[in-house]
Amino acid sequence: MHTANLQRPAIWRQAAAAALVAGAFATLAPAVHAGECPADKVVADGQGQKPGPTMPKDVTDVVRSSTDLSKEPLALQGRLFRLRQLEMKPGGIVPWHSHNERPAMIYIVSGEVVEYASNCAVPITHRTGDVAPEKNGTSHWWKNTGNTAAVLISVDLFPAEMKMDPHEM
Repeated sequence: MHTANLQRPAIWRQAAAAALVAGAFATLAPAVHAGECPADKVVADGQGQKPGPTMPKDVTDVVRSSTDLSKEPLALQGRLFRLRQLEMKPGGIVPWHSHNERPAMIYIVSGEVVEYASNCAVPITHRTGDVAPEKNGTSHWWKNTGNTAAVLISVDLFPAEMKMDPHEM
């Protein structure tokens, strides 16, 4: 009996810890999927949102840093690892473009933007704190539908050998 009493507080601590972990996962689970196409709305490339504007509007794009990966131990030829900051004014547009040759991640620093992706049946709203993965099979355009400027940070593997505009969205 004395042994059972010593173990009881340990069991309660374990149960409390398990409840805290479960609560944390329940709280964070929606954030994991925030800013992505809902699973039941993912479609084949070209079957989702239709191509949009082909020219930028009210958006600035500043390359903050760039590393030639061919000169790093990784020795990935023809790719630059870039970090860019984009600011989209209200009504601003990042034009239709593809990520088939250029994987990227976009972090929404502030504001709210809507993505129209070729592989999603519905528009995707991205809010402050969201991360949008952009990978092979993604062509899309973005619009700031809000009343304030949206600030985005983009990191990508830019194909230097393709002689693309360094501000390619």
